[in-house]
Amino acid sequence: MHKLEFRLISMILCLAFCSCGASVTEGSNQNVSPTAPQAVQTASNPQADTLQSAAVDPNKFAVIVAGVGGEDAYKKRFTSEAMRLYDALTRRLGFDEKHVFLLTEDAIGGPENGPRENYFRSTAEEVRNAFKTIKGDMKPGSLVLVTLIGHGSFDTQQAKFNLVGPDLAAKDYGALLGSLAPARIVFVNCASSSGEFVKPAAGENRIVITATRGGNEQNATIFAEQFIAALTDAAADADHNGRLSVIEVFNYATKLTADWYKQKDRLATEHAVIEDSGDGVGHEEATAGDGALARTTYLDSRHIEHAGADAEMTRLLGERQRLEEAIEKLKARKNEMRAEDYDAELERLLVELAKVNQAIKKK
Repeated sequence: MHKLEFRLISMILCLAFCSCGASVTEGSNQNVSPTAPQAVQTASNPQADTLQSAAVDPNKFAVIVAGVGGEDAYKKRFTSEAMRLYDALTRRLGFDEKHVFLLTEDAIGGPENGPRENYFRSTAEEVRNAFKTIKGDMKPGSLVLVTLIGHGSFDTQQAKFNLVGPDLAAKDYGALLGSLAPARIVFVNCASSSGEFVKPAAGENRIVITATRGGNEQNATIFAEQFIAALTDAAADADHNGRLSVIEVFNYATKLTADWYKQKDRLATEHAVIEDSGDGVGHEEATAGDGALARTTYLDSRHIEHAGADAEMTRLLGERQRLEEAIEKLKARKNEMRAEDYDAELERLLVELAKVNQAIKKK
């Protein structure tokens, strides 16, 4: 960071702190939660605090697919992980049960699991039906999370995700994701060989995460387990703003995955990647233009607690998110711009953001 950029950010920091109590720093999120994460214990990690439950947001949708296990142990594991993810979304992160599709190998839940909306077998037909239903129900500004848990395959030509009956290939999921435009999409493939899905799934306003960096990492993965843990552990909230961005979930899940292999003294056979610039090239860290969208996309919906029925507050919060995204995208383009152009645009955006934060504080 050169001197002029530092001076600009310092100026905006002062304005933001003095007027609204919210810091605006480069490389951090600006959303501020009214409450701190609630300290409760989890079964998977008794020492970890879990995130406070978020308000239900009717404009968020999810498709969770637990594929064919092949063996009974994998079948039980994939089904269990899918159900735990369903519970994390609906009980913690503000997803409406009516908008979450849960597809498993048998689609048979025991009484201990409780009733679930939209519970089907994980067939290609039901995957397509889920996308079709979401397409009909979503509205401008919708967020759609698609998560695949199971086995994948790659024959050097085509990558697939194993379903009950005929499988769907990476290109098929790319087409399904494209049908949901212009919704913001978070696509997470936790399967083996999932890295081959990055390019077909990439696109504008999409965040793509895969458990492996290519098709040759074909061993069963553990990324799904760590991804679910990141959704409920307050330690994933790296900037301590009480919210959970996609980049925080990705970073925490990859750390847990790496730690697992170290603890088992095993050579890591999976390396998760993220892509959100639309170029179809994933990276193990948010670099080379990736990460701007993931830093400003939140899987919880706590901000709607601020807005309530106040249309003006809703507009202000939307404007704040738009400016945060613009700042992150600008940072990703810094090396492509003249220094003076970058500084001028950064100053303009930061000043606008500080003004919006002032207005939010007054409300």
